[in-house]
Amino acid sequence: MNYRRLGRSGLKVSELSLGSWVTYGNQVDTQSAVECMAAAWDAGVNFFDNAEVYARGQSEVIMGEALKRLGWRRAQVIVSTKFFWGINDGPNEKNTLNRKYLMQAIDGSLRRLQLDHLDLVFCHRPDPHTPLEETVYAMHDMIVSGKALYWGTSEWSAEEIRGAWEIAERHHLHKPVMEQPQYNLFARDRVEREYARLYTDLGLGTTVWSPLASGLLTGKYRDGVPADSRAALKGYEWIAERVTDPAKTAAVERLRPIADELGCTLAQLALAWCLKNPNVSTVITGASRPAQVLENMKALEVVPKLTDEVMARIDLATGR
Repeated sequence: MNYRRLGRSGLKVSELSLGSWVTYGNQVDTQSAVECMAAAWDAGVNFFDNAEVYARGQSEVIMGEALKRLGWRRAQVIVSTKFFWGINDGPNEKNTLNRKYLMQAIDGSLRRLQLDHLDLVFCHRPDPHTPLEETVYAMHDMIVSGKALYWGTSEWSAEEIRGAWEIAERHHLHKPVMEQPQYNLFARDRVEREYARLYTDLGLGTTVWSPLASGLLTGKYRDGVPADSRAALKGYEWIAERVTDPAKTAAVERLRPIADELGCTLAQLALAWCLKNPNVSTVITGASRPAQVLENMKALEVVPKLTDEVMARIDLATGR
């Protein structure tokens, strides 16, 4: 495993990390989480991503219990969560980044994760109804209180990120350090174009999600939706629509010969392609079984094989 700095910060994150979206509390129980996290840990993963809203808090509960059972030194592991959607229905408990919600949300996440602090906390989406300055001050205070070490954003526009950074700079507050955007062969523009100036101007780090485009880039949806996949889960029908898009499934099939020549799976090719971008700090993977974790980790061996010629062929296959 290689480790990259999270943007301009001094924090080092494993190039591949493990997230809990959809799986924990839906496909994965505590024992399975322990096994998957242990497999990732043995491969060198030090960053485990979560969010308050995942399975309405149960994802944090499961990860917290898994961390307790695994017994790793707290200084060794990086744990994150994200705030915005909330898990309750009060007017100040959902779809907001106001101070009241954020100050209470961090306490709830810490209880569920059984931790005394989070390493990374993200504003899960922008909130157009709360003054940006209020959110920035609240995130700063979260860090000053010792409940979090670094804060960042997820799926914010470049303008919104820069605005938050400039408020923090002006008032000598803790600045947003990282952004968690979607990034894969079918979702490239935000990471590669919109944020381009932020990497050099602000030192922005990225913890990218959905590198396999919800599984589309594994090729497993070529003949429909398997019954054991996340796209078959109740409430995730929107994923099924995405992963069965005819044009994209055709593009995936055009990638298959490239993966075969490199001696890797389609999934490993897609993960390695994300890692080829130097502005990616870590790629968040997902798994419901230890075997999937181990297969994903093999993507690290593929990265050196992605020559300029291979990258050009990938672009051609995906219509870039």
